[in-house]
Amino acid sequence: MKINADFSQRVVLRPGDTPWLASPSPGVERRMLDRIGGEQARATSLVRYAPGSAFPEHGHPAGEEILVLEGVFSDERGDHGPGTYLRNPEGSRHAPRSIGGCTLFVKLRQFAPGDAASVTIDTAHGDWRPGLVPGLRVMPLHSFGTEHTALVDWAPGTVFQPHTHFGGEEILVLRGVFEDEHGAYPAGSWLRSPHLSRHAPFTRDGATILVKVGHLDEERLRPWLGS
Repeated sequence: MKINADFSQRVVLRPGDTPWLASPSPGVERRMLDRIGGEQARATSLVRYAPGSAFPEHGHPAGEEILVLEGVFSDERGDHGPGTYLRNPEGSRHAPRSIGGCTLFVKLRQFAPGDAASVTIDTAHGDWRPGLVPGLRVMPLHSFGTEHTALVDWAPGTVFQPHTHFGGEEILVLRGVFEDEHGAYPAGSWLRSPHLSRHAPFTRDGATILVKVGHLDEERLRPWLGS
């Protein structure tokens, strides 16, 4: 299976652009954003657990990255509420579940070689740092090599300078409306911009976004480009 598997192309998916599809586990559904492979795939997805649903115990070849968007997600490490950021490296295992239901943003098999950090951050109580322009604040979540992941909060009327994305950029809009010269992206939108792409982002009304940069260069993608 290949979904948005041409990483040289810009991809924009707004809420409602992709359907919820059943997973192999009853009560667990997915909206597939990009994917290379079947059930053992390099994948970026929104995942929704119905109340009381669970997924069988499994490992994480090349890692698993999660941001809890709604509800409470649970596994052997505890209960993870909205805003919890998790990284499960290669070699880790868990049996995830949700008593009351939850929605997650999940990335599978996308860790850089050597990135073995296990991370749990409650972003609801995290530390914000001043951004590069007035009205911007940043909460770093993880960095390894050229890859950097953070929450970025934009006050209404914030404008960022035009810039180029070495290694690409991926954005999930969590709140408000994020914008650039190509369009406007409401909460729930997912954007993927390729290596050396360029834009000038801004927001009129304010926004909060999850941002990952530096992970879409040819070297990182080479194992998948011939799949």
